Amino acid sequence: MSVPRFAVGLCDDAAVFPPGSMPLPEAVPAHVRHKRSPYAALVGSFIVAAPALEELGTLLAGGDPVLDLVVTLPGGPDQLPGAVSAAAGLPVRLAGVEVAVPPGLAAADLLAALDRAAPAGVPVFVEVPRDELRPEIVAALPATPYRAKFRTGGVKAGLHPDEAELAAAIRAVVDAGVPFKATAGLHHAVRNTDPETGFEQHGFLNILLAVDAALAGAAEDDLVTILARRDGTAVAAGITDLDGSRAEAVRARFLSFGTCSITDPLADLTALGLADGEGDPA
Repeated sequence: MSVPRFAVGLCDDAAVFPPGSMPLPEAVPAHVRHKRSPYAALVGSFIVAAPALEELGTLLAGGDPVLDLVVTLPGGPDQLPGAVSAAAGLPVRLAGVEVAVPPGLAAADLLAALDRAAPAGVPVFVEVPRDELRPEIVAALPATPYRAKFRTGGVKAGLHPDEAELAAAIRAVVDAGVPFKATAGLHHAVRNTDPETGFEQHGFLNILLAVDAALAGAAEDDLVTILARRDGTAVAAGITDLDGSRAEAVRARFLSFGTCSITDPLADLTALGLADGEGDPA
């Protein structure tokens, strides 16, 4: 099947994280199948938390294909040396690390810790907190090689930022020239209300369009409007209007998002006419 250029590598495989919570022994072969599928171009890296690296090593001992691996560090930068060392002993390509910010850790101290331990040539994403530290951390990142990560949802309603909060975050990193990724809550292409939980969920296509608008200098209120759009036909039309250079510029800022289901984003792209659907998983 044909994966559109704007979607290449867009979906990192976070199958082991909630709400999917796939057991690691099932998630690894499932990821390998995704990477061998007709829609493989959509699929980015496989994501695990640092505490799972030992189990992952056992699973990969049988000679499975080398994984492009992103490791999350829920305990913050203190976990970085151990995680890098553990990953070095596995048949993986370390494609990135995602570092949580411990409560109360100042931006200067966070960056100093990363400078001491960050592996050369490996992208490092700072999970920007949703508190008073956010402006300080975002302001500190442009002078560093580090990137941003925003949490866009979770298993509780309060973990989902509203349109205004996410618009402000996008505006901040675009203005600062900091690439970012997103995680959690982006289950569908277009803004929606989950029928089972009632949670308000952002759409990953809405975010792409909001980044495009921010790059063009749109006001923050305009980004809020874009993030709130629920008309799939209109959102898809906006994506179709992105020419090659604009799409590349957007993806240079919005790098990817972690999803516990690769097939849900694919199904949405197909339903919206943005992917041809040939070779879709059953």
